Formats: sequence, C-alpha cells, structure tokens
Amino acid sequence: MELFGFELSWSYILILPLCVGGLVAVMFLQWWERRILGFWQDRLGPNRAGWFGILQGVADGVKFLFKDDWVPPFGDRVLFVLAPAIIVASMLMVLAIIPFAPDMWVVNTNIAVLFFLAMSSLAVYGVLLGGFASNNKYALLGSLRAAAQMVTYEVFMGLSLMGVVIHVGSFSLVDIVNAQEDLWFIVPQFLGFVIFMIAGIAETHRLPFDLPEAEHELTAGFHTEYSGFKFALIECGGYIGMIATSCLIALLFFGGWLGGPSFLPPLVWFGMKVIFFIHVFILLRAAIPRPRYDQLMGLGWKVLLPLTLLNVMVTGFLKLWMQ
Repeated sequence: MELFGFELSWSYILILPLCVGGLVAVMFLQWWERRILGFWQDRLGPNRAGWFGILQGVADGVKFLFKDDWVPPFGDRVLFVLAPAIIVASMLMVLAIIPFAPDMWVVNTNIAVLFFLAMSSLAVYGVLLGGFASNNKYALLGSLRAAAQMVTYEVFMGLSLMGVVIHVGSFSLVDIVNAQEDLWFIVPQFLGFVIFMIAGIAETHRLPFDLPEAEHELTAGFHTEYSGFKFALIECGGYIGMIATSCLIALLFFGGWLGGPSFLPPLVWFGMKVIFFIHVFILLRAAIPRPRYDQLMGLGWKVLLPLTLLNVMVTGFLKLWMQ
C-alpha cells in the first residue's frame, strides 16, 4: 500500500514498539556506556543499583522525572519547551525509514537517504532554539557552535553518501542493501565510509566533537539551563542519534542484514553490526582528546570537502567507464 509516495508494509505496527524500544535502549545504553568506559579506564562504573548497576538507568530516569522542571523566567518559554521535543522527534523519525531486515520496516521510500539528511538537519533547529530561548550567554555560544558544526558536517555527510547512491542508482535503503549481495560498499567506498563516520560523530555531538556542550568552556553549552524531563529528552535525542547513525553505517557500507552463515536470521546480523559501531562511538570518547573549534572547522572545509568531492568524481568516472 502506498501513501504520499511512501510504501507502507505490515511492519507499520512497529511504530509504537520502535518508539518505546528506542527510549528503553537509551536507558540501557547510558548505563552500558558508563560501564564500558569504566572498564576501559581501569575503574569501576555504576555498580550499586541492581546487578552490576544495571538499574542505574532506571534510577536516573526516575530522578529526571521528579526533578524540578525549571523554565528560566528570562527566556522564551514556548521555544524553550519546544526545542527538546524537536531534537527527539527528528531522531525518532530517522528510525522510521531504517529497514531492520527484509520486509521489516515502518516505511520503505525511494528517498530514504534524503529523508535521513532532512531529519538530521531538522535537529539543528532544536539545538538552536534551545540555546537562543535560554537567554544565557553560555547556551548562546553553544548553540552557535552547534549550528556551524552541524551545518558544516551535513555537507560532507551528504556528499559522502553520493558514491553509494551512484553505485546503486537509488536513494532507497532497501535497494542499497540488496546491491551489496556480492560486495559490501566498504570496499569501493572506503573513503566515503571514513568521511561519513567523522561527519556522524560531529552531527551527534559525540566526543571528541562535543564542542557545543564543552563543559570546560561553556558549562554545558546549549542545554545549560535545562533540567528535569526536558534535559532527559535532549540526552535521549543524542543517544537515539548515535543509534540511528550506527544503523545507517551498517546499511550503507556493511551490507545491512546481509551476512555469512544463513543459520543466523537477518535481524541478528544487522543487530550485531549496529552494536559494533555503537561501541566504536563509545570507545572514541575514551581514546581521542577534544580538538579546538577552529581545528574542527578546518578539518571539515580544508580536508573533508576536497576528499568528498574527489570521491564523488572518481566514483562517477569509474561508473561511466565501466558502462
């Protein structure tokens, strides 16, 4: 069945489980990140609430729900409340177009890649509005950093995907996965993968590119004035963005649900790849120091932009030559 150009499958029943499961995954993931970073840095992570501290995420969630949900009287109340909702909603919308297995998705559209780029761009408005509506200098500086950083790296994120799109001739994620039956795109598009990975880290504000929230310089950046449930929504948006980016990496460059032995179902193969890249995101936090802001922007415009353009031109040339 088609609606407004989107192909709806039976899997639209996944909408509610996907939303609830995404929020539960965030609660588990923030505990697991703290545990694995503790192991990596030879120290203890959360280990008091529940078995190995597994209930720490539940405790944090309860704490956020019952903390004073303060709105600064000197800010813009409507935009201040709306900003976290925009961040979470835009990231959840990305999950809607991700195919987890054959015939297992919410919507399958032939503009899935463009839809992902559009939703990641929409998240910029949430960050900007949150910083401006706070009427706080630290929040304002953080939102300006975030706007420049996210708009800059969206350019390279979009261009890094063009090599894959040229190979397949489609923006559909299902078509892209099916085109990797013989060879994963990590081989012909290794440069595009590296650039997409760097841009994904910058887009989700993960360390070492967490300059919009740099605690040492900006207190907490664009969400300095946020607390309680609204702060929890911002944190959820960041983790869901990391999960969505890991899903896109697996789909675009590592064959999605395609794997080796057939005794494992496709969903398991896809989940294993996504979990691997989530761990890469987490361990980068403990391995690489934060650069200066001018170094971050210089990396984008002076290094990544020429490389992405070179990748697109070489891929287009080889495609035409082979035809």
